[in-house]
Amino acid sequence: MSTGAGGEWAGHVPGTPGYRRLLLGLFLAGVATFAQLYSPQGLLPLISGDLGIPASDAALMISLATLGLALGVIPWSYAGDRLGRKRAMGWAILAACLFSLAAAVVPGLGTVLVFRLLEGFALGGVPALALAYLNEEVNAVSAALAAGTYISGTTIGGLTGRLLAAPVGEFLGWRAGILTVTVVSAACAVAFLLLAPAARGFTPHRTTLRGAVRALAGNLRSVPLLLTYAQGFLLMGGFVAMYNFLGFHLSEEPFHLPLSVVSLVFVAYLAGTWTSPLAGRLAGRFGRKPVLLASTATMTAGVLLTLVPSLWVLLPAVVVFTGGFFAAHAVASGWAGAAAVAGRAQSASLYNFGYYAGSSLFGWLGGVFLSAAGWPGTVLMTAVLCLLALGLAWLIRSPQDA
Repeated sequence: MSTGAGGEWAGHVPGTPGYRRLLLGLFLAGVATFAQLYSPQGLLPLISGDLGIPASDAALMISLATLGLALGVIPWSYAGDRLGRKRAMGWAILAACLFSLAAAVVPGLGTVLVFRLLEGFALGGVPALALAYLNEEVNAVSAALAAGTYISGTTIGGLTGRLLAAPVGEFLGWRAGILTVTVVSAACAVAFLLLAPAARGFTPHRTTLRGAVRALAGNLRSVPLLLTYAQGFLLMGGFVAMYNFLGFHLSEEPFHLPLSVVSLVFVAYLAGTWTSPLAGRLAGRFGRKPVLLASTATMTAGVLLTLVPSLWVLLPAVVVFTGGFFAAHAVASGWAGAAAVAGRAQSASLYNFGYYAGSSLFGWLGGVFLSAAGWPGTVLMTAVLCLLALGLAWLIRSPQDA
């Protein structure tokens, strides 16, 4: 542990038990959250075929959940102020597990989508509070690296959800695939509650409506923060669109891959597990802005290379794209919290609102482009989003960009 010159709490430092428990707990929270959120993604071709609906409609399984999450992050940030970060995150994950269970067993696509929306709203408690909790409990010198480690947990979660759900779904049905992931996520949620240390850098307090509006408005008046929030909106939108519809591309000409094999493409998520903490270390050394620019350029190159009709090129391109995305996200999400001007949890929540709003909108719109122009249409949309993000990142000017 670490204390400041006056004896005040200065945060856990690397190598201490509290630091290790905090990072492992948040890692597992990330797994529980993103395994549930994206478990249907590898099942979308199966859902589309089983229900006889187009790809864009099947993608609503993802878009409705991410829309719920986008709507939930700001309310959860205030719940975290009132209940405490860890307690609110625990309630959020456990509630999401119950909604996920309901989504796996209720009849009818419409009812399933309602529970996916509620599940997403509940899951909003983790991204709304995790980075604020981390920044308050970890020594400031180690915050960028610790944020990268948390983001790596989100990549493992996304990978776990997809790898478990798709093979189970292919043999037992897509509902069984979702149910399997729910059980694993519940176990991770319990482990988070047992491992994560009690907060020492934050005291729960009641927030008035006037104070809530002031915190949000203060952050929204900051141009550098608005540009940072835009990174999440654009990059996440392109990322989810590509992964939503990559399975459709690989199951058709010229590949004709079965769903169980297509699901293995999600192993590319491991690139994010490596690049997220790496981006944190590089940001601490060279500054956040150069690392964000390089990561976004890498992501753009990766998605364009998926146009080559060869698995020997496409699969490495997906790895490059994924690694670039998670590196950019690790930098931008940490930056949103560190550069907050009127409430750290609220700034993180505004970033996440943009992040998941982009996922919801472009995750669906990518299917419209797929129907209109095939895979090149989805790729073009994603590349344009990446280039827009790159241009906006270049404009960021703030004391925290170094």
